[in-house]
Amino acid sequence: MPLRNANVSTANNQHGFTLIEVLIAVVILALGLLGLAGLQSTSLRNNQSAYFRSQATQLAYDISDRVRANSLGNYDNQAETNSNCLADTCTPAQMAGYDLSQWNNQLRNQLPSGEGVVCKDRTPTDGNSKTAHNCDGQGDTYAVKIWWDDDHDGAATQRFVMSFQP
Repeated sequence: MPLRNANVSTANNQHGFTLIEVLIAVVILALGLLGLAGLQSTSLRNNQSAYFRSQATQLAYDISDRVRANSLGNYDNQAETNSNCLADTCTPAQMAGYDLSQWNNQLRNQLPSGEGVVCKDRTPTDGNSKTAHNCDGQGDTYAVKIWWDDDHDGAATQRFVMSFQP
């Protein structure tokens, strides 16, 4: 019988050891789930950024097609007009202003703090906003410069630039 008592006392010394193992497993699982949530958040943010860039690309091609269709209109720093060239007859200059008005409305609606400029520029990769676009007005090549606020902090930090010849 003394052997039996020795086994019982050994079992009593290990009492509660499984509870510590379960606690450690729960902590490790919680850290893994937090990491997964962070990965998901980063993925969503990058996906939104890619969506905005694809919208900017589509809008740049839209205005370049409008410029090519209205070859007599001057789009170089042209002011927007309120003419309705779909209902009324417009001159090429009025059509250019109408196109830019429509395009800028699309920029504002599809991109956060979206703004853009169409101008003739030999160095299209410069400029950091619509008011500071740094277009030199020289050459035959048009530049489409689009800015938007990718991280919603109030400053248009992302830029898309495309050059084309009409």
